[in-house]
Amino acid sequence: MIAETSRPGSTRAQRLLRLYHLYRLSIGITLVLLISSNMDNQLLTSANDILLRNGSWLYLVLNILLVVFLEDTRRPTQLFTLALIDVLLLCGLFYAAGGVASAIGNLLIVSVAIGNTLLRRSIGLLIAAIGAIGIVGSSFLLSFNHPASPNDYLQVGTLGALCFAAALLVQGLMRRLEVSETLAEQRASEVVGLEALNALILQRMRTGILVLDDQRRGQLAPHSALTLLGRDRLEGQLIDDHSPTLVERLEPWLNNPTLRPQSLKVAHSGLELQPSFIALDQRPHHQPLVFLEALAQIAQPAQQLKLAALGRLTAGIAHEIRNPLGAISHAAQLLQESEELNGADRRLTQIVQDHSQRMNRVIENVLQLSRREQTVPQRLDLKPWLEQFVAETRERATEGQQVHLRIGSGDFKTLMDPNQLTQILDNLVRNAWRHSALSHDPAQVRLELFVDPDSQLPVLEILDNGPGVALDHQAHLFEPFFTTSTQGTGLGLYLSRELCESNQARLDFKPRQGGGCFRITFAHGRKQS
Repeated sequence: MIAETSRPGSTRAQRLLRLYHLYRLSIGITLVLLISSNMDNQLLTSANDILLRNGSWLYLVLNILLVVFLEDTRRPTQLFTLALIDVLLLCGLFYAAGGVASAIGNLLIVSVAIGNTLLRRSIGLLIAAIGAIGIVGSSFLLSFNHPASPNDYLQVGTLGALCFAAALLVQGLMRRLEVSETLAEQRASEVVGLEALNALILQRMRTGILVLDDQRRGQLAPHSALTLLGRDRLEGQLIDDHSPTLVERLEPWLNNPTLRPQSLKVAHSGLELQPSFIALDQRPHHQPLVFLEALAQIAQPAQQLKLAALGRLTAGIAHEIRNPLGAISHAAQLLQESEELNGADRRLTQIVQDHSQRMNRVIENVLQLSRREQTVPQRLDLKPWLEQFVAETRERATEGQQVHLRIGSGDFKTLMDPNQLTQILDNLVRNAWRHSALSHDPAQVRLELFVDPDSQLPVLEILDNGPGVALDHQAHLFEPFFTTSTQGTGLGLYLSRELCESNQARLDFKPRQGGGCFRITFAHGRKQS
């Protein structure tokens, strides 16, 4: 029962124990000082002078020892023994001091109350019962030598009742305190959980959030905002030093919050951001909450809907164009075989033939987009698969085309549709050969497979040594029908990215010195349940 009704080891219990020690030491020192200054006759109503002196010294010395050896007790039995010893000693002093007429009975009630802060339920009431019995018993023994008046018996009964009342009152207050502490701990735990959840949400949001103080210093800058602005840290720093363009958008809004801020462009990355502002309070110099969104992400859903509708339309048009285009191409081929044509006419028929083939490739790509088959991902080890792909590619390559492979160490297992991966790499390798041939002969393409050290995901880079891609063109590389070649259709890179995303992979362009680099980041090689 003692183990159930106490709370050893808690911070509150330790504070109460130190308070109990301080109280007993104060009582012991006070009694010894009174005795040493010959003022103890004010406490006595009997001839127990020697017993009171010795008892006071014993109370002080014993409590000093208890403070030294029970400073940080964690055993409920020791707490009960401590309270029991204190009550018994005070009962003895109550007897030596002459009973009710002394003030020690009041000290005994206080000790019972403090003891019940450390002990619970019946064990605390047991201490109160021992104190009440000690008061009644001492008064009964003293009545043999000095007959007590009816008023003394009333005071004895009152002191005994106060022992129980103090115990019950303190236990009730301690139970309420425990409930309050438990509730506070639950609330604190919930707040910590909400803070962690909010931090996780802020870190995972695509929208960048930035909280500024009155001096435009960053108070909160999650990872998303730092990524969009291209900074490592903004908290505690002036936003003027890191993004003057954002400050230029903020100042007009401070004067007129109804204005819609203009977009801004990040210098180092070329990202175009749309800022928006909200005041956290209504003070004259309010703290602004800044939201940053990449315009490409805002436009992406609308672009996808437009492309879906466009795909259905162009697929229907492609079917209608394919038959007459085939007739034109066939007629040009027959005309080119005629012996009556001169050189200029043959050149014209060759132009018709070349552009017919180009139009046919565009139609093939459009139809491929419209009737793209469902992705069937398989657990694929990229190392042997890529070695086989490179071997087959070398067999199909011409004398002016070379492909090299370098594979690092690590686990290269992923989930991927092998047929769609073949289609993706065919597009990327042909594109790399075409750009490399503009600057070198033979055209060189290098494939590098490695594990990303941060994400631990397999990564494949397709590198060429061509002239690279202009900065203005990089943002449009994966748009449909965008091409820098007069012979290209502008659908190869768009289709490759679409196929990657349908396999939970990602295709990006990474600018570099001396050529271009397309990077495929694959998914983990475990199947989702």
